Amino acid sequence: MLEQVILVNEADQEIGFMEKMEAHEKAVLHRAFSVFILNDAGEMLLQQRASNKYHSANLWTNTCCSHPKPGELTKSAAHRRLQEEMGFDTPLEKAFDFIYKAPFDNGLTEYEFDHVFIGNYQGNIQPNPLEVKDYAFRTFENINQQIATKPTEFTSWFLIAFPKVYAWWMQQNK
Repeated sequence: MLEQVILVNEADQEIGFMEKMEAHEKAVLHRAFSVFILNDAGEMLLQQRASNKYHSANLWTNTCCSHPKPGELTKSAAHRRLQEEMGFDTPLEKAFDFIYKAPFDNGLTEYEFDHVFIGNYQGNIQPNPLEVKDYAFRTFENINQQIATKPTEFTSWFLIAFPKVYAWWMQQNK
């Protein structure tokens, strides 16, 4: 069966389901999540998306992201994908959410109500090579510098979410 996403309104109220590619072709608002993992040094775990991804291939982004399945809690989906993509799980805290719309050159559009989860992890990372080409822990300062000089190396949603995560992290670490 083809993967479905949960369609939502701008208040994140579920209004139906649609096949994932169709939702991206028609630019329909749907529920998504983004996971940002930090280590004890305050560095963020980034992944470079695999070469075979249907959009944003080879670009750097947050630790993992995806869509909950119909009937699946968003936080449960975040834990599932963290394990599937990066090979580990860790406690996650919901930080905030936001809506974004990003068209791609291939005619697809991400139009998502994105739930952002943040966690801490120190252990072994075993990324799925079908999902992840590379990974690295980087400081907020290093990421800011890279975004300023090479923004095209990052996914569109990461460029939107990263400043929000940075502001959240600064607020937590006053």
